[in-house]
Amino acid sequence: MSVSASKPSPPRTSTVVCIGAGISAIALGARLKISYGFDDVVFYEQDDQLGGTWHANSYPGAACDVPTALYSFSFAQNAEWTEVYPPSGEIKTYLLKVAADYDIPSKTTFRTQVYAARWDDARDRWDVYLRNLVTGEEYVHECKILISAIGLLANPNVPDIKGRETFAGKQMHTARWDHGVQLEGKRVALIGNGCTAAQITPRIAPQVGHLTQFIRSKHWIQPSTHFEYTPVIRWALKWLPLAQRLHRFLIFLGAEWGYRLQGSSAWSAEQRKKDMARVSSYMRREAPEKYHSLLIPDFQISCKRRIHDPSPGYLASLNRPNVTLTDSSIVEITRDGVRTSAGTLHPADVIIYATGFATSNYLANIDIRGRGGESIQAHWDKLGGVGAYNCTAVSNFPNFFMLLGPNTGTGHTSCIMACENTANYALKVSAAILSGAASRVEPKASAERSYVQRLQAALSTSVFNTGGCSAWYRDKASGWNAMMYPWSQSHFLYACHFVRWKDWDVTYTGGSGAGTGAAATLVLVAVAMLALAYFNLAGGVGVDPARLVAWGGKRLQLFVLLEFSSDPS
Repeated sequence: MSVSASKPSPPRTSTVVCIGAGISAIALGARLKISYGFDDVVFYEQDDQLGGTWHANSYPGAACDVPTALYSFSFAQNAEWTEVYPPSGEIKTYLLKVAADYDIPSKTTFRTQVYAARWDDARDRWDVYLRNLVTGEEYVHECKILISAIGLLANPNVPDIKGRETFAGKQMHTARWDHGVQLEGKRVALIGNGCTAAQITPRIAPQVGHLTQFIRSKHWIQPSTHFEYTPVIRWALKWLPLAQRLHRFLIFLGAEWGYRLQGSSAWSAEQRKKDMARVSSYMRREAPEKYHSLLIPDFQISCKRRIHDPSPGYLASLNRPNVTLTDSSIVEITRDGVRTSAGTLHPADVIIYATGFATSNYLANIDIRGRGGESIQAHWDKLGGVGAYNCTAVSNFPNFFMLLGPNTGTGHTSCIMACENTANYALKVSAAILSGAASRVEPKASAERSYVQRLQAALSTSVFNTGGCSAWYRDKASGWNAMMYPWSQSHFLYACHFVRWKDWDVTYTGGSGAGTGAAATLVLVAVAMLALAYFNLAGGVGVDPARLVAWGGKRLQLFVLLEFSSDPS
């Protein structure tokens, strides 16, 4: 792809450019300010507001399916949540407040698309090519560090169904909801049956004339643990910080327990079997008997992300006389409705696509080229599939990081934790560039390939790949899984906290080589232990020497394990 935008005079420059202004970008901007006191960052957002997915998804019933205690930034816990699984509007309000607290809106340029980026190897700079979506103006922005915060669920997936352009009524994807479309009394065709469709159906069923839902696959739909926070609970979370932290920690432990169900051990398989029996019983109890064979999966639970039956309930809404469920495949869309393989034409005034996002073409809408003009798509073709070192960086693309990038998806806990982890990691690695001590950083090709291969090997034995389901996050032909993280979020936290400098090439402005970060940290640990020992012997600390050695030894052991171990699990 050729790029023709010109550089303005004087050129637009900053140390950091971030693509997107959603959850990951807010985490990045806040962490830059909290930990580094750094403000030289510009965010480019193609939409007209901050918030990412929670700005885009405003369909009826849109809500979080992760408890609010985990769906909050660690540095900005929120005592104003009104319920365990809050609606989208409440989440967006929270995100906008955090963004304002860290002055992110003033650093954001809206309605601007990043369509290309080129690495300049002679100057250690990225040239970022931008297009103003209002005026059509194109220009270039220079930066030292380029960060993608567009996430994995950015581009709506609208299925290419024959005759779609001939439909006489209204069509919309749930991530592009048109609030001007009136649904009262209308015949509505809802295509899809994931979390989004489960949230929409009970909200619109009471008002539409008739709702026909076309399902493509089955899902485990478990009873919700939803409840509203009472005034007492909200008071405690606001005025008793320890209670808030304990609440968050206990929910985190419960979520981490869920990770164990993803494994290949006999214990994991037995627990999944028990869960399947429990959830199957619930589905049979709530849904009409005529739909049991269409709804209840024959694959293992946790193979796909489970659906929490929302409030009001999705399964219960299927009992309504104006709701029809069908698994007949769609053959075509006509002027008047949707025709299936059974030969039935289902009349429709409105078609709603609850068909998720295009995940197999990650970053395909941005032409990013690293050293030697290599495109990131060509890089991934050579790698075998979309992947990244520690889910964040790729070789041959210096000073480039992806927040909530490949394989950061989690089947058991909050994506906000992964957003924070990747933002923290990117900044730890690039801290020397922020301070001016280095001009470039990039993972070694061997380290990247080794990491990605280990990750894919771990996924190949996990329930994500062996559970018997057809999942949107796994390539059907190759089995390559570019979405899910095979280990726990605790593991990812540690992997992002400690940088394995031997896996990185760093060009220092003073001529230092890679690996000095690890050596310096080891020296600091040793000096700290010696200082503590000296003051202790002098009577200034009062810690038992044996306990002091044990304390330092454990932490040193953890550091060495995480810093130099070749096995991330």
